Amino acid sequence: MRDALVAAAFQLFLERGYEQTTVDDIVALAGVGRRSFFRYFPSKEDVVFPDHERCLTDMTAFLAASGEEDEPVRRVCDAARLVLLMYAENPSFSVQRYRLTKQVPGLRAYELSVVWRYERALAEYLRGRFAGRPDGNLRADVVAAAVVAAHNNALRSWLRSEGRDDASATVDHALGYVQSAFGAPPAASPAPAPAGETPEDVVVVVSRRGAPLWRVVQELETTLGRA
Repeated sequence: MRDALVAAAFQLFLERGYEQTTVDDIVALAGVGRRSFFRYFPSKEDVVFPDHERCLTDMTAFLAASGEEDEPVRRVCDAARLVLLMYAENPSFSVQRYRLTKQVPGLRAYELSVVWRYERALAEYLRGRFAGRPDGNLRADVVAAAVVAAHNNALRSWLRSEGRDDASATVDHALGYVQSAFGAPPAASPAPAPAGETPEDVVVVVSRRGAPLWRVVQELETTLGRA
């Protein structure tokens, strides 16, 4: 039923235009009553963005499931990728919606309000992770805004390509800027020993203060002999 209403709505939007299409027109084409429409969609605008509520719920749950071992900036970048997956599930529909929102100012305003809710969800998670740090709230808001800006830039680029480009690669490239600017650098691995050589050992000898030098040397030789 829900999918039938979305399909009917977009067929009419493309044929007649968004403003000229009413809810009565949509339910008539879908073969259902007005009550069925409003059971799924609070308004005509909501039928244009049928999956955002689900995606926002999934994103919030994903962030809530994070552990202390998850690097915060990488985690919010991964959360933003959930939005990309929603668009990539149905490229033709996403491209149609992109064209429609460009033509209808009211839909563009609605879309911006949805984007703001995504940004607030990311910022709320980051505020918790950055709590206690100097300028923690400021950092959370800046990183959240950067993630949304990078994601949306890449998403629009993919939509302008009619959904033909590699969406994941485009978004990964954009989010890489955010991670390099704000994320924690990866832990450095110890440099491997040159071929044919073994890593050097470090030996620590504890000696009584004031012990004669010969005693220290003797203890060192004894320790090396056991190594």
